[in-house]
Amino acid sequence: QVQLVESGGGLVQSGGSLRLSCVASGSIFSIMSMGWYRQAPGKQRELVAVSIRDGTTNYADSVKGRFTISGDNAKNTVYLQMNSLKPEDTAVYYCNAVQFVQRTYTYWGQGTQVTVSS
Repeated sequence: QVQLVESGGGLVQSGGSLRLSCVASGSIFSIMSMGWYRQAPGKQRELVAVSIRDGTTNYADSVKGRFTISGDNAKNTVYLQMNSLKPEDTAVYYCNAVQFVQRTYTYWGQGTQVTVSS
């Protein structure tokens, strides 16, 4: 089992910045990827950014150039630096981890609210 705890959400004005953190604990071996998803009211959960074990990172087109995903292996933490925030970035942001131990396991954090005011 892997536990994920997010922090860093809040209320920010349009154009501002926030940094989300996600700390992983538990059986944190064979983690293939960690990433961030978001879900706005009335919308489906969508990928924001993902960091894959081989060093590859992928971003949603809507956040490219504004958001950066990074990690600190020593702290078992993944970050999402969000700059130039827009009202349409308002959503609950969820940390995600994918582990492969004979089969794939997917874990989610509890979510952290990000609200961008215009």
